This record gives sequence, C-alpha cells and structure tokens, in this order.
Amino acid sequence: MAASPSTPSRWALPVILAAQLVIPLSIAGTAVALPGIAGQLGSDPGPLQWVVNGFNAAFAVCTLAWGSVADRAGHDRVFRLGVMIVLIASLASALAPSLLLLDAARVLAGIGAAAVLTGATSVLSLAWEGQARARAFATFGTANGVGLALGPSVCGAVVQAFGWRATFWLPAIVLLAALTASRVVPEARVTIEGRRILDLSLLRNRGYLAMVLVPVAGAVGFVTFLTYLPAAFAAIHNWSAGTSGAMMLIATLPVILAPSSTASLMSRHDVSIGAVVAVSMLCLMAGAAWMLTLAPDRPVALIVPGMLLIGLGFGLPLGIVDGEALTHAPATSSGSAAGLLNFARIGSEALAVAAYSAALTHLVHRTIADAHLANRVAAGGPGNPAAYADALHTVALAAAAIVVLLGLLVWALRRNGRGSATT
Repeated sequence: MAASPSTPSRWALPVILAAQLVIPLSIAGTAVALPGIAGQLGSDPGPLQWVVNGFNAAFAVCTLAWGSVADRAGHDRVFRLGVMIVLIASLASALAPSLLLLDAARVLAGIGAAAVLTGATSVLSLAWEGQARARAFATFGTANGVGLALGPSVCGAVVQAFGWRATFWLPAIVLLAALTASRVVPEARVTIEGRRILDLSLLRNRGYLAMVLVPVAGAVGFVTFLTYLPAAFAAIHNWSAGTSGAMMLIATLPVILAPSSTASLMSRHDVSIGAVVAVSMLCLMAGAAWMLTLAPDRPVALIVPGMLLIGLGFGLPLGIVDGEALTHAPATSSGSAAGLLNFARIGSEALAVAAYSAALTHLVHRTIADAHLANRVAAGGPGNPAAYADALHTVALAAAAIVVLLGLLVWALRRNGRGSATT
C-alpha cells in the first residue's frame, strides 16, 4: 500500500515544470487569439467561445478520472501520456481548418492537460521529501503563476508577430522537448486495490477540504478579474488591447514572485500555512473591493493597489496549498486527491468566470435599453462607460463577499480539524 518512488534526478523537476507551464499559459492566453481565429474560421459566438471553454470544461472534468487512473497505472505514466495528448492536440489546433475541428482539438488538449497536472502534482508529492518537496511545490506554484501571468502578454506578442496559429505551435514545441526528456521523471506508483474515480471520502478530512477551498477563493477573487479587467479598461477608459494587457502585469507580477517567497518565509521563520491562507484571503477580499475605484471620472492609477492585492492573494498560497492538501490524504490516494483538488480549482475558475460574465452582462442590459449597444458595452466596447463601471462595482462587491465567506469556512474547517487523524 505504500508509495514506491525512485530518487528524482536533477533534471526531473525542470521537465515537469516545462510541461506544466504550458497549461496556465494556454488558459490565460488563448483568449487573445480569438479575434484572429474569428477572422479566419468564423465568428459564430458559440463555437468561438468553445475554443476557450472546451479546454476548460474538459480539463476540469477529466482531472477526476486521471487521478484514479494514476493511482492504478502510475503517476509518471499518466504524466507522460498527458504530455503526448496535449502535444497532439496542439498540433491539431495549429492546423485546424474549421472552428469545429479547432474546438475538438481544444477539448482533447483539456483532457491531456488534466493528465499532465494530476500526474505532475502526484509525482512531486511522492518522489520528493522534506524540504526538497516543499521547494519543489513552491517552484511548481511559481511555474503556474508565471504561466497565468505571462499568458496574455506572451500570446498577444506571438499573435501579433506570427498569427493566431502560433499560439498553438508554441506549446507544441515546449511539449515536444518535455516529452523527449520525460524519461528522467521518476517512477511514482502505489499498490492499491480498486478505487472510485470520484473519491469524495477524501473530503471528510477537514484539513484537506480546507485546502480545496483555497483555490476556489482564488478563482473568485483573482481569475475573474484577470480575465475581464482588460475589457473593463477598454470599456471604461477606451484603452487598446496592448495597453490593457501591459497594465495586467501589475496584477500578475505578485503571482510570479509570491510562491517562492512564501516557501522561504515559512521555512525560515516558522510561518504556518494557516497564516499564509489568512493573509491570502484578506488580500483577495480587499483587492476585489478596491475595484470600485475603477470609474470613468477617476484616474486609472487608483486601481493599482487593488490589482497588487488580488495578485498577492492568489500567489501567496500557490503550489504550497497543493503540497499541504496531499499531506492530508493517504499515499495510496495521492492521485485521486490531486485530481479532486484540481477539479475544484479548474472547475471553480470556469464557473466563476462564467458567472462573472453573465452577471456583468445582465447588469449592463438592465441599464442600457438598446440590446445591440448593451452587448457591445458588456464585451468591452465603447458606448457607455458609466454603465459598465456600475456593473463592475456590483460584481466586484459580490466577489469580495464570496471570498469572505470562503475564508471563514476555511478557518472553521482548520480550527475544528486540528488534532484529527488523516483519513
């Protein structure tokens, strides 16, 4: 029943990180290519949005299945298979002659990305120990942060220089290199009996459940604004896509720097994971509420502290939460535990982004009677900056309230779970 990992080589972590980096880069950056895709393959809103949503939906759902498969077949094998699937899907996306085939390729990429993330998280948990394990997860979190942070700007530059198909050629090149070197990824396998794909019994452990809720709060308090603040800058201040993308670096820089700094602080000064999570929740809440400063009659500089706060709130526990969550699960269930955690993370991001968009669009339509104008404004177009700002403020306050509720729930679970045995 015990885990039996081999000793990782010095190149194992870089290979894992290279493959993993593609996933958040794809999530955050693919939307930049949508105008170019629409110009060549068609602008039907449904199929066009599925270029992004198809990946996210498949990614969220398949993390559960891959977790169970990894516990049976081996986490390193699932990681390699995932890299191969995403590589094939990236090539298919780059060559897609129609929106329908592009959507299918993006769904396939989401399926493979779930295997990469689930396998990578489990390998890190089983093949590294002690401080090396903590550093590996902190670096893993930094890689995720870099991908999210640089996704819009990197993909924007690639699209401008080489066209939208290059956004899929780029990950294909990285994944080909990772697949070629993937033999250095150590074996990370456990001997188990039959296990359910969705092992909800893991949620009985309050420490694990608390860690699952932390990325949910990040989805509400950060990912929604990461996705839609560029549209807000365009609608309220008539900024170009390039200027808006550059402005987003203010929110994403803390995501790059915070994970490694947090790991160092925790090891050197005995800072607890509970303290890190508490500060993270406070930053997310305050940053969301700070969005009320974004308005047509106010200077844009006023929103800078809020953008720094949401980036810090998201970045502080990044990667560290994954390591802490898996300490609350048996080694024989590490794949299932990683799958369930990532299902909550990706699923909540997809749900939060969709809910944000729906709520903002509804509020804009309540203010603007002309449906065509309302659609244009809600999408970030010009016409009524005050209406967009009012809708943004309402949605931001709702996001702040949800983060507060999630923070209180995490605190209660950790407080009541102290001293309890691992499931």
